[in-house]
Amino acid sequence: MAQQKPRYRRSLGDLSERALAFWLLLPAALLLGLVALYPVARLFYNSLFRRRLTDETGFNPVFIGLGNFTQALSDERFWTALWNTFLIVLVTVPGALVVGLLLALLANLPFRVRWPVRLGLLLPWALPLVFAGLIFRWFFDSQYGVVNDVLVRLGGERLLWVTTPELLFWAICITIIWKTSSFVALILLAGLQVIPKELYEAAAVDGASRWQSFWRITLPLLTPALLVAAIFRTITAFQTFDIPFAMQNGGSSFETLAMYVRTTSIENLNFGYGSALAVLMFLISLGVTLLYLRYIRGADD
Repeated sequence: MAQQKPRYRRSLGDLSERALAFWLLLPAALLLGLVALYPVARLFYNSLFRRRLTDETGFNPVFIGLGNFTQALSDERFWTALWNTFLIVLVTVPGALVVGLLLALLANLPFRVRWPVRLGLLLPWALPLVFAGLIFRWFFDSQYGVVNDVLVRLGGERLLWVTTPELLFWAICITIIWKTSSFVALILLAGLQVIPKELYEAAAVDGASRWQSFWRITLPLLTPALLVAAIFRTITAFQTFDIPFAMQNGGSSFETLAMYVRTTSIENLNFGYGSALAVLMFLISLGVTLLYLRYIRGADD
């Protein structure tokens, strides 16, 4: 009998570095495709059809290509909702970054007992968005709200925060900044923790003030964390729904793009047009994210 060659079972240690990385990342890639890529692809697919449950196209969708997107470009309500969303982004993203930076610097001070300060950062972030909107709706109530009570005690007049569109916008922005600045502060606090203390000690020896140390050491080294926080904050700002919806008790006097998507899809049962609006919101968020990433790559180069 011919002698059989021994068979070796190939283990992970025998794989090349690239092959090992492929097999280790494959489960995560499959899971990402299942929970993220497939829903996005399905959303794109639905946006190409006229499908409304209030007529015959509900169960027999009609292919119209880019018809829903063409309708959106001529839809005045879409442009109003998009403009309202841009206003929220322009106000709340810088506001959350500034407030979050101040909170992170406060939490990074050499307190003997730091956990109450850092716990205070976690509470707004852990609070559900709808709950935060309902709380601040009561704060800005025209009759019984805390804000108007303070204004009256200071000699001012009661303001109709919730029923006046201009005041409602600022009330929503204040609520969003309060809710999201804690998340920004947690990211920036992590960035502050990795800055070597030796740099501050050397700056103090050279006679630099705290303000100079902040501008020459803290802010430049904290820039990557600021950019990461800005990316997350901008994406979530474009998707703002819960807080404006809760503060208006389901109304739409100040409507964001996400609220319009919900109204079109859930209330009007127009899934085709609602999918197209959601695709546009996704593309805008993706475009802004790519701009951030391009800026980061340019800064690294």
